[in-house]
Amino acid sequence: MPLGDLRPSAVMLLLLGEQGDERIVFQVRTQTVRHHKGEISLPGGRRDPGDPSFLHTALRETQEEVGIPPEAVTVLGALDDVVTIGSSHLIRPYVGEVQPGVQPSIAAEREVHQLLEVPLGYLRTEECRVWKPVQREGVVEATPAYEYHGHVIWGATARILDQFMEVVEGCEAQDVCDGRQATRR
Repeated sequence: MPLGDLRPSAVMLLLLGEQGDERIVFQVRTQTVRHHKGEISLPGGRRDPGDPSFLHTALRETQEEVGIPPEAVTVLGALDDVVTIGSSHLIRPYVGEVQPGVQPSIAAEREVHQLLEVPLGYLRTEECRVWKPVQREGVVEATPAYEYHGHVIWGATARILDQFMEVVEGCEAQDVCDGRQATRR
């Protein structure tokens, strides 16, 4: 996809825990960030000019925001690019498994207010699916979202999560993966 006026970015969908007890790491953004104040996101951010690849960006930002070093992440694959509405970011999402014993922590207090570890099993249930009203150009629309203990995961993060859930469901339906393979590219 040509970048045009889009801002190149990358994120990491991090899996913690043992098979059958996987959790995905999300962060609640602070009110001091420029874009998406207070929203739920995956660790990641804008690609710096010195970053040799989108993957490097995702791993660098993951360490800067949630303190997980690149060597503690086994990259399982990439999902399809997602474009944000409003802030015009092109996001390349990667999926990674965190080594046992390594735990995320808030490393960028200016950007990250809180960390959430949401069970993958819960995200696969209908009870977590909700509709979020969003106002765009004076019109209120409902967008699909996920809810976890009062936190609503919506927008680009929900679209990335939808892709991941499709991959997991597709693998399991074909009995070709253990729920940890996540490549769409």
